[in-house]
Amino acid sequence: MTWLVVGLGNPGPEYAGTYHNAGCRVLARVADRFRVGVSERCGPAMVSGVAAMGGSTAVLARPQMYMNRSGVALPVLFERFDAAIGDLIVVYDDVALPIGKIRIRRKGSAGGHNGIKSLISACGSNEFLRVRVGILPEHPIEDVREFVLSDVARADRPLLDEAESAAAAAVETLIAEGADKAMAAFNRKDLRKAKEN
Repeated sequence: MTWLVVGLGNPGPEYAGTYHNAGCRVLARVADRFRVGVSERCGPAMVSGVAAMGGSTAVLARPQMYMNRSGVALPVLFERFDAAIGDLIVVYDDVALPIGKIRIRRKGSAGGHNGIKSLISACGSNEFLRVRVGILPEHPIEDVREFVLSDVARADRPLLDEAESAAAAAVETLIAEGADKAMAAFNRKDLRKAKEN
């Protein structure tokens, strides 16, 4: 079995530092941890080579279209790597979750996230593993779309950086030890409290 780890975000350097690209940044961290490059074209996505990870193998993938069309990449990836929905782990930002928290889920609705909507539509199912990275700041958000497409504020960077690092570790734990252990290890963590202590 080869896991397919997909990091969501928008393509292009102008989006690299935005809240909405947390999934791509987590994927880059996983790639660094396992010394693989996400540099090979596979249809409408960039992929890594097959990496040994936690006693299994995994391929990292980054769709190269805008977030709301991310699902277009899945059929080509599934065919190329002989993968199915049960082999899929998706990493993405979540504006319903505070910065400093991550959540691992086995399945669920899109929750208003256009990238996840696109993936569910492409798969015909919502039953895939996901690692949600919280991006909700402490201050109110007037326009969600404008917020997620804005560069991460300087005040938010340290905590989001820690959360993205934790999300990369969560991906590794999912693959090595399974969903139950990963959820037990990461779903209760609140990096905001660690900062206060």
